[in-house]
Amino acid sequence: MEFAIPSRPRRKPSLTPMIDVVFLLLVFFMLASRFGAEVMVPLPLAAGGGDYTGPPRLIDLGPQDIQLNGIAATEDTLVAALRPLMQAPTDTIILRGRDGATLQRIVRVTEMLRAAGFTAVVLVK
Repeated sequence: MEFAIPSRPRRKPSLTPMIDVVFLLLVFFMLASRFGAEVMVPLPLAAGGGDYTGPPRLIDLGPQDIQLNGIAATEDTLVAALRPLMQAPTDTIILRGRDGATLQRIVRVTEMLRAAGFTAVVLVK
């Protein structure tokens, strides 16, 4: 007498663990990669040190106002107010963002100063 082993239906492998791994890899590579070209504004920080000569040239940027050495100015009058304080276009200008000043505003003022010919703009906290 022979006993036959009852045949069981073949189990299909579950794809759920493999899909989980693929999604985890996708999320990892999305977070770890950089998309597009980054634009860098060459703005050195004051931590590097350096020489400073001449009268003070401190620009305070607030959310709505600009002050040059504590005196109110606008974006239109800033370059004209800076010219008498500069001996050369390579003199250091210190730029300080105050509470509420956006990064876009700091970049816009920096680009405006560079367009006016001032090359040494330093960002401080």
